[in-house]
Amino acid sequence: VRMYQAGSSEMFGSSPPPQSEVTPFHPRSPYAVAKVAGHYFATNFRESYQLFVTNGILFNHESPRRGENFVARKITRAATRISLGLQKELVLGNLDARRDWGFAGDYVEAMWLMLQHTQPDDFVVATGSSYSVRDFLDATFEALNLDWKKFVKFDPIYTRPAEVDHLLGDPSKAQKALGWKPRVDFKGLVKLMVDHDLQLARNEQAVLSLSAG
Repeated sequence: VRMYQAGSSEMFGSSPPPQSEVTPFHPRSPYAVAKVAGHYFATNFRESYQLFVTNGILFNHESPRRGENFVARKITRAATRISLGLQKELVLGNLDARRDWGFAGDYVEAMWLMLQHTQPDDFVVATGSSYSVRDFLDATFEALNLDWKKFVKFDPIYTRPAEVDHLLGDPSKAQKALGWKPRVDFKGLVKLMVDHDLQLARNEQAVLSLSAG
């Protein structure tokens, strides 16, 4: 039996970037604390019973399947609806938080490669580049020929009590040991999500037109 344990970049919290497998954890939320516990449970069982348990520490991985309560999908979903007149504004919190965003499909491949490796280990999976929420807005609204500043509003209710300012992964270990590297870059990821959500918005618009008729 080979087991993959799903960790998160949130475990690093306020540890300064770049974050690698040897960076100390400093979780800043109950979710991150639970993820750190899972990581150490997996490590303990691996070392105690020689089980094949691998810890994947994945940075933000996005796709059109991402839930709309996550900021990246919230942005692409809202922007495409705004572009068709289905929504008037988008309300967000901290626009300066920086994240290492990658494509979920690439990261699933990394998970699979970890389980094919000769030994269980800990691996950071990331792109090695970080962008702010503001950058994500720029790329998304630019793809739709819109100025996000006309539609985005700030609400402190969406800020975190203990903010995680900057997550930037160092994937060099996974690249060297697993031969893994991301295929989709930041702009490619945004385009993929915008194209998908634009089609959803067009479908929604068509349904509304039929209902009105």
